[in-house]
Amino acid sequence: MTKKQQETAENGVKESLADQIIGTLPEWITQLIQINNLIADRMGVVSTDFHCLHALHQDGPTTASVLAGRVGLTPGSTSRMIDRLADAGCVKRVPDPGDRRRILIEPTEEGLDRITTYYAGLTARTHGDLADFDTDQLRTLLRFVEAARDSASAEVDRLRSEPAQG
Repeated sequence: MTKKQQETAENGVKESLADQIIGTLPEWITQLIQINNLIADRMGVVSTDFHCLHALHQDGPTTASVLAGRVGLTPGSTSRMIDRLADAGCVKRVPDPGDRRRILIEPTEEGLDRITTYYAGLTARTHGDLADFDTDQLRTLLRFVEAARDSASAEVDRLRSEPAQG
């Protein structure tokens, strides 16, 4: 086999593997959505509320308007979401130490503990799934997940900035 033929064959394998990965992602995402919906239901909130709690867990306390942008809600919907999360004991409103006129939304220890408990099974399974990968493979997986996250975020921004086509 010539070098050109080897490159062509290798490109075909890479394209096939990329197609398989892309083909698997929707079902994986669907399963994660189902997990999130089940956990949100058990916590007494709706899935959008749960996404808000994740955002707070990842990024720390923030304003209602920042949360609205993170989960794609209107200010009124965000206010109701924060009320539901506060009623469920998952968040609290606190004065911003840098500007006492602003209110920050902060996750409670109880809310974070509940999430950690609900995700313990998936976290353990994922650690088990990753145990057979070597360091280089894990770095590659991390690079892919970060790139895919950034691409999805860019696509959200693009879709939000364009008029809906019907």
